[in-house]
Amino acid sequence: MSSHADPARFTAPTPQQNGRRRAAGRVIAAAVLLAAWWPAVALATPPDVSGLGFTPHPGAVLPAAAGLRDRNGRVVRLGTLLRARPALILLGYYHCPNLCGSERDDLFAALQHSGLVAGADYQVIVLSIDPHETPADADAAWREDAARYRLAGGDAGRHYLTGDSTPVARAVGYAARWDDTLRQFIHPLGVVVATQGGVVSAYLPGLGYTPEAVQGAVRRAAAAFVAPPPAPVLLLCFHYDASTGRYTLAITRVLRLAGLLTVAGIAGLLTLLHLRRPRTAAPAAMPGPDRAD
Repeated sequence: MSSHADPARFTAPTPQQNGRRRAAGRVIAAAVLLAAWWPAVALATPPDVSGLGFTPHPGAVLPAAAGLRDRNGRVVRLGTLLRARPALILLGYYHCPNLCGSERDDLFAALQHSGLVAGADYQVIVLSIDPHETPADADAAWREDAARYRLAGGDAGRHYLTGDSTPVARAVGYAARWDDTLRQFIHPLGVVVATQGGVVSAYLPGLGYTPEAVQGAVRRAAAAFVAPPPAPVLLLCFHYDASTGRYTLAITRVLRLAGLLTVAGIAGLLTLLHLRRPRTAAPAAMPGPDRAD
């Protein structure tokens, strides 16, 4: 008697098993890509921004004696400007490569539709935090903004200043810092609203001011109203890139969050695949039929 070879002891994988194998392959590929990508994100850490931002000081008195220069080079006292009407104060700098221009754009666009009259209902005070900027820099920014945004009441209520901004920044809780590596200031964004007596009335944080918000803030400041302290303003204006020197902090945070979510997703998928893996015993060997010679 002789015996023939046994038939195949394992059947072909089912479509479900093939699908699980393909999914596992994709997970492994994603893990490899993440391992290559994550160190680059981890190394592209932004500068230290601790202690920077707005710490609102509603009710604080602005330094009336602060001596500044207007766009024509004349010395002006802050108290003189604040004596007649409420003020919308922006601290930034005229050569800012990032969001200072957008901040002014947002404010002037809102003022155009607010129903307020410049020089009568309010005034705008733009103060540079860069000690190296000059009245010529202020004048160039003033002319550009005046050409783009025609305000009811004309330009009499629009003041662009340079000089020592430290006393004003300290009074309103504005913390900024020059970064030697980035060659730019890291500073917060927002508008300080002051009464005609030079008292901080309220803050318009960040960007995206609406005509209604601006009008309401100016009306309340005209009534000498002091708003409750808002939450600290954390939106900062600067760019950073580890490879090119230009890099958006917000993008970094999004990338890091995406990386963490990816890691969590991979871990969850691996766990799910493990739990759903069929646990069947190995098939027993089937003896082949014997045939008589």
